[in-house]
Order: sequence, then C-alpha cells, then structure tokens
Amino acid sequence: MGRMNDLSAAPAPEAPRPERQRKPDWIRVKAPVSKGYHETRQLMRDLNLNTVCEEAACPNIGECWTKKHATVMILGDVCTRACAFCNVKTGMPRMVDPMEPENVAIAAGKMGLNHIVITSVDRDDLPDGGAEQFVKVIKALRRETPETTIEILTPDFRNKMRPAIEAICEAGPDVFNHNLETVPRLYPTIRPGARYYASLRLLEEVKAHDPLIFTKSGIMLGLGEQRLEVHQVMDDMRSADVDFITMGQYLQPTPRHAKVEDFVTPKAFAAFGSIARAKGFLQVASSPLTRSSYHAGDDFAEMKAAREARLAKQQA
Repeated sequence: MGRMNDLSAAPAPEAPRPERQRKPDWIRVKAPVSKGYHETRQLMRDLNLNTVCEEAACPNIGECWTKKHATVMILGDVCTRACAFCNVKTGMPRMVDPMEPENVAIAAGKMGLNHIVITSVDRDDLPDGGAEQFVKVIKALRRETPETTIEILTPDFRNKMRPAIEAICEAGPDVFNHNLETVPRLYPTIRPGARYYASLRLLEEVKAHDPLIFTKSGIMLGLGEQRLEVHQVMDDMRSADVDFITMGQYLQPTPRHAKVEDFVTPKAFAAFGSIARAKGFLQVASSPLTRSSYHAGDDFAEMKAAREARLAKQQA
C-alpha cells in the first residue's frame, strides 16, 4: 500500500506561534475579581452597552470597574478602520442603536458618576461619521444627570470633520479628546487610515469653535518613536492649544498587532511628563499605565483648577 494512503502518517508540523513578549514588573496588574467589577460588568450587559475598557483590553479595567468607572463606547463594537495597535473588531458595523443615548444616561445615573467618558468606534459608513449619536448622548446625559461632567473621545470624522465638530461643540461637552496616538513618522504602519495633521486640525477647530471646551490628546510610547519626535508632538499639540496630554505604554493586544519595540521605564515617563509641563499644558498624565480615560474625573478637576489659577495670575 502506498504511503499516501497510510492514515498513521505523522501530520505536518504546525508553524511556530509568535512568542509573546514578557512584560516588565511595572506594567503588570492583577486580574479583576472584585464585587464592584462584576456589578459594573453586569450593568453594561443589562443596558446593552459596549465599553472600550473591554474591547481594547485595558490593563486598568479591574481598578476602574471596582470604583464603578467605565468608558462607554458608542456606535457599536465594530470599527471601519484597522489600526495596527487596536484590539477592537474591524468590519461592517450594525445599525446605530436608537436606545443607546438613554441607556448611557441610565448607566451614568446608576453608577453615580461625577464624570463620564464617552468614546466610539470609527464609523466611516455613516454620513456624519457618528457625530449625531455623540450629540444625542451628551443631551441625554445633560437631561438625566445634569451634575455629571462629560468627556468625549472622538474619531477623526474623516471628510466630515467641520460639521461634526460644530454639532458636537454646540451640545457642550466639558472635554473634547481626540488622540494623535503616535508620532507622524509611524502613521503609515500604526494608524494607516488616519492623517496626523488632520487630527491636529480637528483639535484646533474645537478650540476655534469654543475656547472654553478643554481639549485633550494622547500618544502611546514603545512603538519605535524617538525622544525628539515625542517632543515635537508636544509642540504640535501646544500649537493647537491642547490643554491636556496623556502618555502611556503601548501593549500588544495579540501577536497579530504591532509589536512592542520598547518598554519605556517609569523614570522615562516621568521625564516626558516634566517636559510636557514645562511646555505649558494645563494637565499632564504620563506613566506606563496611563490611558486616555484613566483617572479622568480627578484629572478634569485638577485641569479646571489649573485654568482658573492661570487666569487669576494673568488678571493680577
């Protein structure tokens, strides 16, 4: 009998799996097990809400959800972009949920949030990029939980930026965040669907439309950026009058995503933070575990106080 009919023949060896990088001690966190974590998770399920905490595999989820802090991700859980750093699913999204704005407001009330962060997937399939849903969510929160301050973290609204910004600014969020994510040199491989200077222009347009709205942006470190490139991003943000910069360590969600080129030390993050403060940002968050919405409520209160102190000094 020929060898090709021998069912006992050994199967072809599998290709070796990519080796996962070992995280340094300063980036490791404990698995979430608290009662508060499970209560927050159940509330999100009951209200059919998505969170970037889960979808982006945030390392701080245990700490934040224990405190009943969650960053709601509106417009579904499927993104029309495929960024090399992001763990959110890519594909054709489902229809926009008309109950989502009310459910976000219900969640904010039940969690007793003083400050809420609302983000979204990219929705290039929608005529307005999803801006109307941001407006509806802000209005629902203002109606149902008027004491809650609102921070939004938006996509770039490619090819529909100006009307999107006008509509959202009119709704009156307290903080408008849009992340640059990385240095311009790395955009073609890390954020191929976006343009660095278009994102900068978005932040400039927000300030031009309403100077009282705080603007915020962040970058990830560890993707192969150079120190002077990070300094240039800071300067670009200050030129756009950005109030708050966040800097955190990039972590590879799966072996299919962009590789971590470097685990930046806490000392290096502290040095970047000092430089950012010297450049005039009202608020700076710079540490390995910093994420856009990590400690956002406390940071907002400090940023507001910093602006008031700066205005008082100028008037004096």
